[in-house]
Amino acid sequence: MNGGWSIREADEGVADDWASLRAALWPEADRTEHALEIRQLLERPERMRAFVAADARGAVAGFAEAALRVDPVNGADTSPVGFLEGLYVRPESRRQGIGRALVQAVERWVRSLGCRELASDALLGNDAGHAAHVAYGFEETERVVYFLKRLD
Repeated sequence: MNGGWSIREADEGVADDWASLRAALWPEADRTEHALEIRQLLERPERMRAFVAADARGAVAGFAEAALRVDPVNGADTSPVGFLEGLYVRPESRRQGIGRALVQAVERWVRSLGCRELASDALLGNDAGHAAHVAYGFEETERVVYFLKRLD
């Protein structure tokens, strides 16, 4: 626990809050689509995981979703590779270490699967996302922006 919040694995109990945060990150999808994708993610715990940051009352401040990828990942030297598929923290909850703690939860999960690298990407114009990746220890590998964090 830090700053009144804690990180835990996402489950159906936080699905509504999680879907709201997904809609903020990926507004091109509607809530029905987000709910379906959440259900699919929860059904594949060996390949996909999500983590949430929640306060003492259970209110969700942020989430991270990750997958185990066996396809080639730009910049990665190994396979499989952990891939940070999405990371979002509510604007009012930023700058409290929540994003970093969520990424660390993802790192622990992919390490437990034997991965030595964690990759991610961000849209070309997402300067805030690029800065966050660098702050979390990722290195830019090429433009159409991909990031890689070596997990030693």
